[in-house]
Amino acid sequence: MIIHLDPGDLPASWYNVVPDLLELALPPPMSSSGYPLGNNDLSSVATSSIIKQELEREKKDISIPGPVLDLYSEWRPTPMYRAERWEKILDTPARIYYKYEGNSASGSHQMNTALAQAYYASQEKPVKRIVTATGDGDWGISLAIACNYFNIRCTVFMVRSGYDEKESGRFMMEVLGAEVIPSPSERTLAGKKKLAQAPDSPGSLGIALSEAFEDASTRDDTKFSWGTVMNHVLLHQTIIGQEARLQLKNAGVKPDIIICAVGGGSGFGGLVFPLYRNRSAGTRIIAVETAACPSLSKGRYAYDYGDAEGLSPLLKMYTLGHSFVPPGISAGGMRYHGISPLISALYREKRIEARSYSQKRAFEAAVMFARAEGLIPSPESSYAVAAVIDEANACKEKKERKNILFLLDASGNLEFTTYREYIRDGVEEHPFHEDQVAAALEKLPEVRQS
Repeated sequence: MIIHLDPGDLPASWYNVVPDLLELALPPPMSSSGYPLGNNDLSSVATSSIIKQELEREKKDISIPGPVLDLYSEWRPTPMYRAERWEKILDTPARIYYKYEGNSASGSHQMNTALAQAYYASQEKPVKRIVTATGDGDWGISLAIACNYFNIRCTVFMVRSGYDEKESGRFMMEVLGAEVIPSPSERTLAGKKKLAQAPDSPGSLGIALSEAFEDASTRDDTKFSWGTVMNHVLLHQTIIGQEARLQLKNAGVKPDIIICAVGGGSGFGGLVFPLYRNRSAGTRIIAVETAACPSLSKGRYAYDYGDAEGLSPLLKMYTLGHSFVPPGISAGGMRYHGISPLISALYREKRIEARSYSQKRAFEAAVMFARAEGLIPSPESSYAVAAVIDEANACKEKKERKNILFLLDASGNLEFTTYREYIRDGVEEHPFHEDQVAAALEKLPEVRQS
């Protein structure tokens, strides 16, 4: 069953959840000096519009610029499906719905913020270029497309493990005109430092972010583009949840369980935030992590940097430590040491749950789903699929007819090498290295709050 929306139902504004979460006493982002973050602290790497959105704590509805809205309308509103074939295979009384974000040019929800950030960069002089970091390429592909739309050059520092193993993502970015640099690299001081310490480093999003920050901060014509974690990124993604809320309403459905994979948190926030404020009593919200990098489940709630070298603002979040280098799992978007401060605050107050799965379990779930529904989940979405299976089985055992909603990116069609290896030889498991995390947590910055 497909639940569509009319083109006229496309939201004209993003939803800023911050005013509705102030009851949680949200700790503000900080500069390295220990003062609340201000415009001047971000001006060297971000556009004025992005800075304003990042720091907005009062206005709930942020208008979507006309050019961005016009591009959204090329594939939005996106459909919601009821997975009836999958329900039958699982033999569950649960009703499973998924919000499908695979219709964009990149096949990923990342397009929602890529278009916004590229547009704002194009409107600010003397900006001619955007630099960013990506894990397996989904975010980099989205930004490369958006930069072409707005005539902005694009440079992407790609985590080395992804650069070497995810050739499809790398080549797509290059076809789209982006300059793609494996990270750590010799291009920046941050990259050279990491290579001197570990010449064979698989890299991490934290390291790639440091390189991108350094690049942006040294050039007047360049701004940095975040793909996750930051408030403005989650803001742009809320178009997902706003559409989902209307689709569920039109279908007469109230979600009992909302599930989404979480790496840094952009997709999770995009789906969950618009539904959070109108949730029914007893609604469960589950953030699904990779067991190899479980920032919520195993991390510490503290101020930490978003990048490996401490060039970013200090964010109060669940973190494994900015110096932690996660193992080279296939879901590159989940190889990140921290979780969005907004999502972290919800978890701290026990408003959401966290759950983690192994890479093998995620791939098993993805293949089962693909054979039932015909869509190959992205490696990141596969973790959410695994959680849906567990919840559907729990409904079967308890004979409960609950409504389960999750977010699906289906860029798995670009992951042919990853899935080929899984089908032929299985996937390597990557254990959680508690000793490495403990060492990284010892290096958390001391924040002097003045």
